[in-house]
Amino acid sequence: MPQIPIIMPQLGESIAEATIVSVAFPVGARVEIDTDVFEVETNKAIMSVTVPCAGLIQEITAIVGESYPVGATLGFLEISDEDAKRLGVDDAPKPPLEKTALQKKPVTQKETSWKSSVEPTLRGLPVPAHAEGASFLSPRMKARMTELGLHSADLAGVAGSGANGRVTIEDLEAFLEDLERNKITPASSMRVAVADAMRRSWTRPLATVVLPIQCDVMLTHRKGQPLKAGPALYALRALAIALGENSAIAGRLVGARIIHPRSIDIGFAVEAADGVLVPVIRNADQYRLVELVERYNRLVELARARRLSARDTGGSIATITNYGVFGLTMATPI
Repeated sequence: MPQIPIIMPQLGESIAEATIVSVAFPVGARVEIDTDVFEVETNKAIMSVTVPCAGLIQEITAIVGESYPVGATLGFLEISDEDAKRLGVDDAPKPPLEKTALQKKPVTQKETSWKSSVEPTLRGLPVPAHAEGASFLSPRMKARMTELGLHSADLAGVAGSGANGRVTIEDLEAFLEDLERNKITPASSMRVAVADAMRRSWTRPLATVVLPIQCDVMLTHRKGQPLKAGPALYALRALAIALGENSAIAGRLVGARIIHPRSIDIGFAVEAADGVLVPVIRNADQYRLVELVERYNRLVELARARRLSARDTGGSIATITNYGVFGLTMATPI
């Protein structure tokens, strides 16, 4: 019988890999078209990998807890001749499998606790943006850092004992050994992604302006509504209207021309486990406030459950963040 690979799909904008959370069916199980076979986790959400047609699960090559890039083979599905013809699949034998998970080189017992404790899905530990790290790295040092998933900026806090303050391999090993004296817990992919985004944000220009406003009219209006929108949704709607009237401020400057956004897509921050997610309301300026309430509440629930689809995230031209829920008077989002 023909076989087709079960492939890690493209799960969203800028997402290059995902971690296998669970496998829903054992080898030999019969599944129907669009059945969720794998549950995978990205740095934004938990999603499902489905099969393109009915068939028999012939082999599961993916390992729970391992990360796989987009396009990786997670298993094989035995299908009918009719489905194989429809999908354009021949009955040629499948090629030998190569491991597509993030490869891990053999390490000594001393290294094991360090790697298992801090190796994130996204490579490189978050560090201050101004930290330039080592200016020169020997081939041996580069190989060791690649093995541990470290970046040159991660060595910014390491005192070098080599010539001109160069960090040597011995300095690196002493640094790692010193870290072992601290409490170390695994970092989730979301936590690492948030920290990395914060680090990168310091390379961009930031400006903050503050203008107090009276919310009495808004609160009075809210009391008379059957579906009560929160302050953040009022702000989102106001921002969407303003950007719809003048989208130049959300545009990109290319040469001497402003490229305006095609649609007014507004994101809003939602606190989730281990970080913050930003679902997006598409064409927010095209809906009345009462029409936005249901969309807003649905996206909040999906975000907190980490079940946002690729369509629900990314591509926003502006973001609303409500810090009032933390009892703060003011804050600057990054």
